[in-house]
Amino acid sequence: MQISSVNDVKIYNLSYGKSLPEWLSDRKKRQLQKKDVDIQRRIELIQDFEMPTVCTSIKVSRDGQYVLAAGTYKPRIRCFDTYQLSQKFERCLDSEVVAFDILSDDYSKLVFLLGDRYVEFHSQHGYYYKTRIPKFGRDFSYHYPSCDLFFVGASSEVFRLNLEQGRFLSSLQTDAVENNVCDINPVHHLLATGTSEGKVECWDPRVRTRVGMLDCALSSLTEESEVHQLPAISSLKFNGSLSLAVGTSTGQVLLYDLRSSQPLIVKDHFYNLPIKSLNFHDQMDLVVSADSKIIKMWNKDSAKIFSTIEPQCNINDVCMYPQSGMLFTANEDPKMNTFYIPALGPAPRWCSFLDNLTEELEESPECTVYDDYKFVTRKDLDNLGLSHLVGSSLLRAYMHGYFMDIRLYHKVKQMANPFAYEEYRKDKIRQKIEESRTHRVQLKKLPAVNQELALKLMQEGDEEDELSRRKKKGKAAPTILGDDRFKVMFENPDYQVDQQSEEFRLLNPIVSKVGQKRKKKLRLLAKQMEASQKEAEDEEAEEEEGRASSEEESSDDDKSWVEEVREQRRLLHQEHRERRWQQRKEQDRNTILLETQQNGEKTASTARGGNTRGPQFYQLKSGEEFRSFNDLARKQKLQKASLGERLKLEEHSGASSVVDTAVGSKQLTFTLKKSDQQRKQQQAERDHHEERRKLRRSAGHLSSARGRGRGRGRGRGRGTGRF
Repeated sequence: MQISSVNDVKIYNLSYGKSLPEWLSDRKKRQLQKKDVDIQRRIELIQDFEMPTVCTSIKVSRDGQYVLAAGTYKPRIRCFDTYQLSQKFERCLDSEVVAFDILSDDYSKLVFLLGDRYVEFHSQHGYYYKTRIPKFGRDFSYHYPSCDLFFVGASSEVFRLNLEQGRFLSSLQTDAVENNVCDINPVHHLLATGTSEGKVECWDPRVRTRVGMLDCALSSLTEESEVHQLPAISSLKFNGSLSLAVGTSTGQVLLYDLRSSQPLIVKDHFYNLPIKSLNFHDQMDLVVSADSKIIKMWNKDSAKIFSTIEPQCNINDVCMYPQSGMLFTANEDPKMNTFYIPALGPAPRWCSFLDNLTEELEESPECTVYDDYKFVTRKDLDNLGLSHLVGSSLLRAYMHGYFMDIRLYHKVKQMANPFAYEEYRKDKIRQKIEESRTHRVQLKKLPAVNQELALKLMQEGDEEDELSRRKKKGKAAPTILGDDRFKVMFENPDYQVDQQSEEFRLLNPIVSKVGQKRKKKLRLLAKQMEASQKEAEDEEAEEEEGRASSEEESSDDDKSWVEEVREQRRLLHQEHRERRWQQRKEQDRNTILLETQQNGEKTASTARGGNTRGPQFYQLKSGEEFRSFNDLARKQKLQKASLGERLKLEEHSGASSVVDTAVGSKQLTFTLKKSDQQRKQQQAERDHHEERRKLRRSAGHLSSARGRGRGRGRGRGRGTGRF
């Protein structure tokens, strides 16, 4: 049995615990009951109260003696006798049960609507008759005055089957495309059908005409709801002659008065799941609505939550045992749950021992699951030295921390701080002594914690008392020092104000500014009270002077406050820089120490040789150029030098030259520093030209003096020679 409390309402899950397999022999079951403690502590209210795989629907007969449940697999119906606390019979069917109803006070007349469009009738001995409806059915209701069965399903028609005549009668034609559910009022026998378009149509079976329509789809929408699809009607339930509860496929429950087209209450389950079951509890004026995740019990007048039940598996149907606080659920699980809520009513007559059992449990309350565990954060684990247990089975992650065994926590706490009990004992003794001192004559003295804050509050309280006496308005309001709600602030050292923290230093100018304004305001009020005793003309003059002076003082205070804030910010930035520099220095020191430890053997061997300081070697990376150690100092010197000095250095090195022009101006010629790639490219070009120059052959041997003279003579004699 599992006990839970939701909204201070005790809920007993009587089906909680291990269940024994059916294939075990009686001997094996007895052996397990002797060995397993969980099996011994379980309460098996009704023997074998379960289905092979899934239970789809569950109902209680009107006489309260029989509980019938339909499920799979294979499709079957099981009847349990509450007087015998065992199973009465079991019948298998040809198809899954969509819906069933009990027409008699006991199990002697049953009607089943199957998934293959067949309707089966069972009597006390078993199967009696079956017929078929034109369309696939989804729900049906029985009209007792006329013996008519009304079937709704994947059709716009409502089929009527008269059991007295044994034949189908003319159907009722609705305006809907499909009808999902139907219900008949037990008082005036009004038939209501829920459509897939989110409407409820009401019919009078006597004249077979529609008498009204409710548009529940629009009424179920609120400002906070998100519309993803058109709400369809998934469940209906009448209560009395005027109340009607409507459940939608989007998780809303609408409570109507048949005299109005607007709902009285719209209750949202906030799961966006279809409402599968609706029931009324008349003794407590409650509505019990259920979807596949949760069962909610709420007041039908104010919609205030009474309690909720969240089973471990999905819910298919809910049935309340009449005139009691017990309810059954059909689940997507072999086991059918049984819940007992004493706040709803007494236990049924056949299990009256539950009242005595629950009373004994309330008299001797058991510890909850969390009493055996301690919640710790990551910081607590670091303080206890248990950070290495993260990820192990000893710590279970939950929200922003972990759950650990309380015994392990106490053991580690005692090892981490063995004198904790002595400190706790001394603290208790000190508190007792302080309490005994309160009966003595009290002297006005400052507390041990937050003395500066107490002094400030005492000064402000004295000023307010003096002002109240002048105004003659009786006693002043109690201060923080005299309020018991804030006395721990001046007694517990954990509440000590850290004046060196960054937040306090930034707020301190504002606090001092507020205090100065308060004091000036008190002085101004005192001056006004003294001036009220003089003549009106003098009073007006003094008020004008007081206002002018206050404005000047306020402007000066604002300037001083701004300067003080800036100074505090500057000091904070300076402290941050110094702190970062110290951290870097500490990191460098740790790095040097680590390298020293790694090279300890080399250093020891060098010390044995007599040379305490040997040469240090450095390894250059590939492609890295070695430069002198003096380059850094030379670069820093050049950065500090002026522009003229740098130009002189470049002239000496040949990198730049300055020449005076004829116009009177100066011409500056400088050479840019080339990159390594450019130098390599120029060197490659020079090598290529040198190689070409070596390979080139001279052509001087081809020319001669004769040839040169003949050429010149031919040229000179063209104009004077003979033809």
